[in-house]
Amino acid sequence: MNQKEAAELLGHCSAFDNRKPSAAAATAWAAALHDVPLDQDTKAAVAAYYSTPPKDPDAKLWIQPHHVSTLRSKIRSARLENFQYTPIADETPREYLARYRGQVQAIASGRVAPPTDRLALEGGPSATFMRQLEDRGWEGNRAVPDSDEETLADTVRRAGPLGIECPACSAAIGHPCNTGRATAKYPLGKPMPKPHAARLREVSGEAQLTVEQRAAQEQRIREASARTLARLEAEENIPDADIVEEAS
Repeated sequence: MNQKEAAELLGHCSAFDNRKPSAAAATAWAAALHDVPLDQDTKAAVAAYYSTPPKDPDAKLWIQPHHVSTLRSKIRSARLENFQYTPIADETPREYLARYRGQVQAIASGRVAPPTDRLALEGGPSATFMRQLEDRGWEGNRAVPDSDEETLADTVRRAGPLGIECPACSAAIGHPCNTGRATAKYPLGKPMPKPHAARLREVSGEAQLTVEQRAAQEQRIREASARTLARLEAEENIPDADIVEEAS
C-alpha cells in the first residue's frame, strides 16, 4: 500500500469514525501497511472492525493499522477453512509448491469460490474391533440416564466412600459425612474430614456391625472417654508440694 492508497483507506475509515485524514497520517499508514494491498478485503476489514461492539460500551472505536491487517487475514483465512489441495500426477516439488500457493491465493482472495462441503469420514469400526472392545468391558451405546441426578449418582459412585449414602449419618451421595449436631453455619451438621467407618465398610463390601457389636463398640468408647476424663481431673487436682525448711 502506497501513500495514495493509504489516504484512500483513511477516507474510508473517516466515514465510520469522522477522523480528519492528513498527509502525515497517510504516510504513517502506508509505512505500517506496506505489505497490505488496498483491496476489497482491506475495506471489509474496516467494516468488520466497526460492526463489532467494543468490550467497553463507553469506549470509542478508533481503528489502527494493526486492526486492518489482522482482520483482513481472518477474512481471507475463513475462505480456506475447507480447502484441500488438488494435486496433479507426477508433479515435482517445485510444481507442487507453485500450484499449492496459487490455489491458496486464488481461494483466499475470493477469485475462486471456496469449497463449501466438509470432508466426512466414512465407514465404521469392524466387527472384530467391536468384539474386542466388548471383551474389555465396553458397553457400547449405553442408555442415557433420564435425569441429572442419575448421571451424578453414576459418576460419584466411582469416587469411593462418597459414592454411597452413609449408613451412619445418612449423608447423601457426593456429600461428606457430618457430626449430626446442627449449628448456625452447618444446619445439617459439621462436615467431617473422614467418612464414618460404616460408610467405608459399606463401600468396600465388608459386613456391617450387628446391633450387639455396635453397642459393645459404643460402650468401649464411653469407657475410654470416662478414663480420659478421670485422668484429666486427677491431674488438675494434684496438691501443691509442701516446702520443708531444714533446721539450722
